[in-house]
Amino acid sequence: MTKPRRHLTRTDLAPLTRAALGPGRTLTGVERLRGGTKKGVYRLTLDDDSTVVAYVWSADEDYWDQPDPGPGDVFSHGTGLGLFTAAHDRLAAAGVRTPRLLYADATHTHLPADAAVVEDMTGGSLEEALARNPREAPRLMDRMADLLAALHAHTGPRFGKVAVVDDGGSSHGVSCEQRITDGALRCIAAAARRDPRAAAVRRELEDTIHTLDAEVRPRDRHTLIHAELGPDHVLLTPDGHPALIDIEGLMYFDVEHEHVFLRLRFGPHYDALRAPGLDEARMRLYRLSMHLGLVSGPLTLIEGDFPHPERMREIAEHNLRQALSLLKSAV
Repeated sequence: MTKPRRHLTRTDLAPLTRAALGPGRTLTGVERLRGGTKKGVYRLTLDDDSTVVAYVWSADEDYWDQPDPGPGDVFSHGTGLGLFTAAHDRLAAAGVRTPRLLYADATHTHLPADAAVVEDMTGGSLEEALARNPREAPRLMDRMADLLAALHAHTGPRFGKVAVVDDGGSSHGVSCEQRITDGALRCIAAAARRDPRAAAVRRELEDTIHTLDAEVRPRDRHTLIHAELGPDHVLLTPDGHPALIDIEGLMYFDVEHEHVFLRLRFGPHYDALRAPGLDEARMRLYRLSMHLGLVSGPLTLIEGDFPHPERMREIAEHNLRQALSLLKSAV
């Protein structure tokens, strides 16, 4: 039987709040925000009705019960205070907006976990804004395109997580495309164990991944990317400017990986974010690989006690259909 998860209360978070904001501030309310699978995200309301957000990295807040190869793998489990602070600092240096870091504690002094307190972005998410007021979409997407251009203007000497590369380290693997191919093959195997439709075409999927990989020509350019950049990972400032969240996976990698995800998540709004000069061979490989990851990942997640399994099943089902469609078009 799965052990019940314990989420934090006002009593738990009061010491962290005092450390971050000073002893003169009183925590009056706590709300755990929905959506996170790797860390707890809590909105903290203070005695003057202002708010901040606490991030907490602990076993009770992480729903992924999988072995972690460590940050040397560019697609390792993107969680932890070290990854967060490295990404925050890199974005700040690049002039890319993200909630300001107010306090970080890796000592477990105030909680039995790594924790950080950041500015609360009160404008809501870009996803909500696009749905709420479609007439504002062109203005919002122009601002998003500007942020993306600023992000992608920066490169690194090697591919890998920012926390690793900026510290002088290297990621495992010889190239971006090789790492994508290896990951896609693992995703195929994982999906085949969990869905008979994937199992029935496992060999065809593997052959297609190898064929697409063989079409990619070597390249030595590693762009700063978010790696999971959908409109739900963009919050708006009160004056409507975008800011990136869920930044722990920030990495230097092929920009095509970012654009495949952008196209998937922004849908009809993606046209505002298109960029010239993308490598179509990489796009084809990364598109199929991403769909496969969005089958195996959600199916794996719901084998545990994730509280919203229906949404994960929908994601897996949609992406399996997309992968099978790409398989047919490649034959």
